[in-house]
Amino acid sequence: MRSDIAPGGTFPDYRLPDHTKTERSLSGLQGDQLMIVVLTRGFFCPKDRQHLLELVRFHPQLVVGYTQVVAITTDDWHTTNNYRQQTSASFPFLYDEKRIVQKDLDIKEYTDTTHDVMIPHTIVLGRNLKIFKVYNGYYYWGRPSAAELYQDLRTLAKETYSDWDITRPELRQKWQQGDKSDFYPYGENSISMEQLMLQMAGATDQYTNKS
Repeated sequence: MRSDIAPGGTFPDYRLPDHTKTERSLSGLQGDQLMIVVLTRGFFCPKDRQHLLELVRFHPQLVVGYTQVVAITTDDWHTTNNYRQQTSASFPFLYDEKRIVQKDLDIKEYTDTTHDVMIPHTIVLGRNLKIFKVYNGYYYWGRPSAAELYQDLRTLAKETYSDWDITRPELRQKWQQGDKSDFYPYGENSISMEQLMLQMAGATDQYTNKS
């Protein structure tokens, strides 16, 4: 893994086709939410399939917690769709047959001489693709559990949202004075409630403008 792909850095804004063959940028899929990016070996790997099944079970909590998820695989389009359907995932799968991500991040799994895949990683991102944590999943136990992701996202959300604790007197006073700048998603610098609902619904084409 490149040395700059570490907490505090910025994850590259890759642009790849999704399972519908529509090109998506990571920033477009993220919107103004937190994000989990899963770099997977692909359909053939039982470890990766199991990890994605765990994420699928956890996904309803991620939705209401304002957190996007995207998986990136080196499978072809047809296999990517099989992978997504057989894990019952509702979040986007991007496919990277040209190994753009694998090469750019220097994560070729050289011990696999058959499939030319990426070393699995799970990356937790704050807004603007800012890296919060990187998990190396070459061994299964290197991958984050749902409980670990919960803790990561709690810490990250607390750092992200100014209104994390709305019992603070100064926040109450701001609200009463009509100053909603520190309140999500009510402030002028925030997305609209409509956009937030589209993000939570996974209405990708509507909230990303197909980006």
